[in-house]
Amino acid sequence: MLYILISVAIILFIAHVILLFTSFSNAGIIPSRYFYSHLTLWLTGLSVFALAALYSGTNQSTFLDYFNTWMRRSYIVLFTFGLSLIAHAVVTFLVLPLLRKSKS
Repeated sequence: MLYILISVAIILFIAHVILLFTSFSNAGIIPSRYFYSHLTLWLTGLSVFALAALYSGTNQSTFLDYFNTWMRRSYIVLFTFGLSLIAHAVVTFLVLPLLRKSKS
């Protein structure tokens, strides 16, 4: 189960990156791809949270053993939220104005 959840997290993160880069076109942003990009980022965070909840303290992974308390596990959700917020800000304030500028 450990390796399945790790594989799911990796696949979801790769899907997030692909969807994020393909959500831009010359006309602007493709809303459905952009939404699914954020959705896959959150699902990645939830799968890492599930990994930490299930396998921290089992000595199967030094990385997951760090998240041995609920306070530390909450950092995963906070990091995911922060990453999503930063990515959205970069798209809103940097990428979209550059796309509009290059279009005109």
